[in-house]
Amino acid sequence: MPVQNEQTPKGIFLSLDWMTIGFYLILVTWGWFSICGASYDFHNPDILSFSTNSGKQFVWICTSIVLGCMLIFIEKRVFDQSAFVLYTVMMLLLLVTIFIAPDTKGSRSWIPLGPVKLQPAEFAKFSVALALAKYMDQYGFSMLNTKQFVRVVGIIILPMLLIVMQKETGSALVYLAFFLVLYREGMTGSLLFTAFAAVVYFVVGVRFSSDFFPKMPVSIGEFSVLLLAQIFITGMTYMYGKDRLAPQIMLLGGLGVSLLAFLFSAFVIPFNMCWIMLGLCILQTCYIIGLAIYYQSKNYVLIALFAILSTGMYYVCDTVLDHLADHQRTRIEVLLGKKEDLRGAGYNVNQAKIAIGSGGLAGKGFLKGTQTKLKYVPEQDTDFIFCTVGEEEGFIGATGVLIMYLIFIWRLISLAERQPDTLGRVYGYSVCCIFIFHLFINVGMVLGLTPVIGIPLPFFSYGGSSLWGFTILLFIFLRMDAERNVKRQ
Repeated sequence: MPVQNEQTPKGIFLSLDWMTIGFYLILVTWGWFSICGASYDFHNPDILSFSTNSGKQFVWICTSIVLGCMLIFIEKRVFDQSAFVLYTVMMLLLLVTIFIAPDTKGSRSWIPLGPVKLQPAEFAKFSVALALAKYMDQYGFSMLNTKQFVRVVGIIILPMLLIVMQKETGSALVYLAFFLVLYREGMTGSLLFTAFAAVVYFVVGVRFSSDFFPKMPVSIGEFSVLLLAQIFITGMTYMYGKDRLAPQIMLLGGLGVSLLAFLFSAFVIPFNMCWIMLGLCILQTCYIIGLAIYYQSKNYVLIALFAILSTGMYYVCDTVLDHLADHQRTRIEVLLGKKEDLRGAGYNVNQAKIAIGSGGLAGKGFLKGTQTKLKYVPEQDTDFIFCTVGEEEGFIGATGVLIMYLIFIWRLISLAERQPDTLGRVYGYSVCCIFIFHLFINVGMVLGLTPVIGIPLPFFSYGGSSLWGFTILLFIFLRMDAERNVKRQ
């Protein structure tokens, strides 16, 4: 049973990290004032009325604080013992939501409960974090164990699939943040690099797919992706292979033949040299398979799989883009600069940039933002709340918000690192990574740096489900941290 050692402070409240709680209260309060600025109606000036978004959010904030206080009184062992039960319940709820939730803006992810609606995808995050931490806390767990690693990935992928079935792709992508936790716990960096390479292939391939070299029938996008594939494959061989000569042969041979093909096509006979590039990638793949057989090395097998994926990535990109919904494809093309659709898919981002830019250094002042008051920015109190901060509080206010988030996340990382067991550490890093993902994607979305996928800014965006979800995530971790000096006998 849990007992306290002599160094443990008396009372759970003395053990709580009040600095983190202080950041939480500051961010929630700052967020509420931002919602007031974004949704204020001069014809209905009562900001605490339940008929206004600011009034509803005030209620959600009060209930969130109560919820946080309740979670503080629940012992860590309760979360430990109920982790898989909570995960199962939340997965069933996500599954049921697909069938019972009404269609809301094209998705079926909101369950109406009287005057409010709840989004189970926001609450599933803490259950996934708990299940992940519980499974990785078992005796003998290792990231190098293929069976255990597959099960861990399954814990993450299952809710993503269920949420995608609800047609909430943005909320599903948030769960990719858990892979950063796996990396912290020993997952090979090659998997993260593979994901990074896939993103690079997609962005470069799609952005330049319709651009051609002067006087050559060669797509810049296809050529660039195949050239990057050669470089990345060679780099993987150098990093994880045994043969030190192999990457040198691949690099010099691949780049040399590619350069000769380019010069021949440019100055002698124009032809589509991408076939040469594709052939080089295939030769590299075959060479690596040969090294795998010769050295009997698992690393070379994985490099060969990476090479196969890299070789076909450009052609997969076109297929993926063609199978996206029209609005999703248009958003990606607008983000990558292939289209300008300021009245359609690019409208939200363009208006958000205007709002932020109009704020200047110090902002226009509370309730004085013209872009927000005239409702030029859709979803300005939810997904695009950061533009309200930029307009009313200017560069100083927006920078202050980002600095506050960075300090808050840095504090969470410090708490995660001081956990005495795997359960607390993995759960803590899960919380950190979810906040990082939301912050990076939401702010990047408003600034036009990332696709518009519709995820909230923690503690700022209007919405009870997201606020409750983030509160549950945070306060479970704070309770775990408060018990860090508790020993079990």
